[in-house]
Amino acid sequence: MPVPEARTATMPERDSAVGTVVLAFAGDPVARWCWPDPHAYLTSMPRFTVAFGGEAFARNSAYCTGDLAGAALWLPPGTHPDDEALGDIIAQTVAASIREDLMTMMERMSTYHPDGPHWYLPLIGVDPARQARGYGAALMASALAACDRAGLPAYLESTNPRNRTLYERHGFKALGQIQVGSSPPMVPMLRPAR
Repeated sequence: MPVPEARTATMPERDSAVGTVVLAFAGDPVARWCWPDPHAYLTSMPRFTVAFGGEAFARNSAYCTGDLAGAALWLPPGTHPDDEALGDIIAQTVAASIREDLMTMMERMSTYHPDGPHWYLPLIGVDPARQARGYGAALMASALAACDRAGLPAYLESTNPRNRTLYERHGFKALGQIQVGSSPPMVPMLRPAR
């Protein structure tokens, strides 16, 4: 089986890349805690993905595999998720019973980000039909090469325990754990500058 290669995703590929992320997160513990109903998940997660990591397309820091079966939305230093849009999506789509816990989780996420310039990976995913074939590793290696050229750290939050070994293989170390109320645990992870 050929090793997948990653490349920069273009703006016209945004919908396909977002679709891949939505497929990949369909079994993610935190995503499905937010939207346990399948219809609510499928209508909310695409908007959430764009608000959380969509700026990567404008910054040429969205990566995909050639067949768009994998996508990683990296935010370069000084680039942030669209907090206003995220707040609106959460207010409109997440059950009131967990909304406050989710907002607290997001506030705690920000406390783990490095103080100085760093790359942030809000979302990475591979189509479940293509997982365990090297797509995630290709997406990580491509973006981390840019981090290394710039001599900057990389940061992410792992929302699925199955993915932590991938991140650890690429030099990420757990910084702690975020868990609020009934939420599944989330693990902030940092890869120091190289």
